[in-house]
Amino acid sequence: MGTFGSYLIYLALIMIIPLWAQSRVKSTYNKYSKVSTSSMMTGAQVARKILDDNGLYNVEIHETRGMLTDHYDPRKKAVFLSSGIYHGQSMASSAVAAHEVGHAIQDAESYAFLRFRSALVPIANFGSNISIFLIIVGFILNVMELATVGVVFMGAAVLFQLVTLPVEFDASNRAMAQLVSTGVIRNNEERETKKVLSAAAMTYVAAALVAVAELLRFVLIIVSANNRE
Repeated sequence: MGTFGSYLIYLALIMIIPLWAQSRVKSTYNKYSKVSTSSMMTGAQVARKILDDNGLYNVEIHETRGMLTDHYDPRKKAVFLSSGIYHGQSMASSAVAAHEVGHAIQDAESYAFLRFRSALVPIANFGSNISIFLIIVGFILNVMELATVGVVFMGAAVLFQLVTLPVEFDASNRAMAQLVSTGVIRNNEERETKKVLSAAAMTYVAAALVAVAELLRFVLIIVSANNRE
């Protein structure tokens, strides 16, 4: 297979993997957003109960716009839940709400990977914005040193993606433990809830795989160019 064919396969993979992950999340969410938990608690109620049970009375819960825009903001000490999750009484609502509260618990316990990821945010944002510009300009001008600097900045952004993985998996593990211990879900509901959390985690895995693949591609191009000199 020629270089062009390999490149087409590479492009297909970096597009297909994220699309597959997003499709899995949406299909899983759509399925389990129609299945109510035995507790019949809304996502907001689940979040409040878990927060209070862990002594996090100061963490607020807010409804936010959009679909699956749920997140925890460590600066505001607040959990933001999309309308469907906030008001929903489904397994999907409980799982997503508990996952975001998992981040709040991580924050309260100064979870090492969460702290490390937060520290990486400025350089990761800068790196993701400027890296591709430096790499392209370096290739055009045939200045591999400039392209190498771009790859280093890209590496910082990739590191952020990799550190995100343990943060997200840990939040999901905490979510499952809290949902069971608080009685939000029963034993026969655990498997379905895990499916929701696992599908969401796959989006982060896919993003990390694509980021690593992109970084390795540019590293190999630079190494190959330097070897030709």
